[in-house]
Amino acid sequence: MNWVFQRSRWLAWFSITLIAVSACVPIVAPTPVPAAPSNAITNIVWQWTSVTNKPTQETTEVPDPQSYTITFRDDGTLNGVADCNNFTGTYTQEGGFFITLGAMTMAACGEDSLDQQYLQLLGEIVAGGPDGAGGFALETAGGEKRMEFVNGGSAPAP
Repeated sequence: MNWVFQRSRWLAWFSITLIAVSACVPIVAPTPVPAAPSNAITNIVWQWTSVTNKPTQETTEVPDPQSYTITFRDDGTLNGVADCNNFTGTYTQEGGFFITLGAMTMAACGEDSLDQQYLQLLGEIVAGGPDGAGGFALETAGGEKRMEFVNGGSAPAP
């Protein structure tokens, strides 16, 4: 019996000591870790700067990039500007990068406008993503045409 009594006493002492020590340890709130963006391309106003035709190596610079924009949203929708027209649509990155244009205004923007070329290219996109230098690129099948975009800043909430 003496052995059982000493063992119980030792367990009681150990438990009290453990409680006392843990009470002395300050409770520190965990440091919040900033959430990584689910997608590094979303909620940014991307401005179209150029398109390169791979077979001919000809690059066309866009004279007014802020007039040709696209913004991808976290929910798979997009919106943008094609010179004097606005457009909406959807996109997916499953099995490539695909854009489906939706509603858009259809104003005539003028002879020098690249609006029709811009919208046509967006409808032909099969690949795209960050370019590794802070920009964004979209490509048509086989990389035949590559559209380059620069970050125009955070997009306003939809």
